[in-house]
Amino acid sequence: MNTLAYIIYLIITYLITVHVGMVFYKNGRHYILGLMKGEAAITDAINKILLIGYYLLNLGYAALMLRSWELVTNYTELIVSIVTMVGRILLTLALIHFVNMAAIFYISKRKKIIHTKS
Repeated sequence: MNTLAYIIYLIITYLITVHVGMVFYKNGRHYILGLMKGEAAITDAINKILLIGYYLLNLGYAALMLRSWELVTNYTELIVSIVTMVGRILLTLALIHFVNMAAIFYISKRKKIIHTKS
């Protein structure tokens, strides 16, 4: 039963991670471009690094979560365990997105301070 739970969980997690990553990548470029005052080269580099880091962190975390999985003996436990683990991944996605946006905001403010001093 746990093998079925793992397979379902990994498929759902993969699909969510890839879909959300692409949405962040496409839409985040405009946000980052605004923070970087139109500098496309820096924006694209930051955006690609964020996407790669996002995928590595989330898919790695999803794989590590399999270690903490409890024994599943029936279909009710199967559904509850999958929903619980996917919920943890979604919370992680939200936290990572918040940290990334805060870091980009900090970088843009720091860049603004450096440009005003020179």
